[in-house]
Amino acid sequence: MSLHQTYNTKIVPSLQKQFGYKSIMAVPRVRQVVLNIGAGKSISDAKYLETMESTLRRITGQQPVKTKAKKSIASFKIRQGMVVGLRVTLRGKRMWDFLEKLVNVTLPRVRDFRGLSHKGFDRQGNYSLGLREHIVFPEIGSDEVERLHGVQITVSTTATKPAEGIALLEQLGFPFRNDTK
Repeated sequence: MSLHQTYNTKIVPSLQKQFGYKSIMAVPRVRQVVLNIGAGKSISDAKYLETMESTLRRITGQQPVKTKAKKSIASFKIRQGMVVGLRVTLRGKRMWDFLEKLVNVTLPRVRDFRGLSHKGFDRQGNYSLGLREHIVFPEIGSDEVERLHGVQITVSTTATKPAEGIALLEQLGFPFRNDTK
């Protein structure tokens, strides 16, 4: 059973009972997942940007969008219009497939992983997490990587409170730490 089917058959009734929603439409759901890579110090290295783009394409199965600088900042050696990062927005089937892969394959491969922190939630119940190394994804072989870069993942939900977002992601299988709440 896929994660999306599990959400519809088990998680929705559970959350409806837990929070006392009268309508199924009031139950929080995952709206989108955004993956972001910042270029950092390698802004001027075109080959590195190309590598980051192919990495995101392989992880998500979608063409990344280049994010460009809105204004020039001399101290960071950034000019207006320079590519400063890449991002991919996942919705629908690709989003559910990615979440399933993230929870079941990618997070267990993270070195010294002790669980996700609850500090990544915002006031609306959206969750952000950062991975320091992109090689934890199964599509990326560790032998073909020259330089490591991080990936930031943001899970956007329709929850209105952090408690709703926490309950939703816990039932989706996100491995949170028990010590901090």
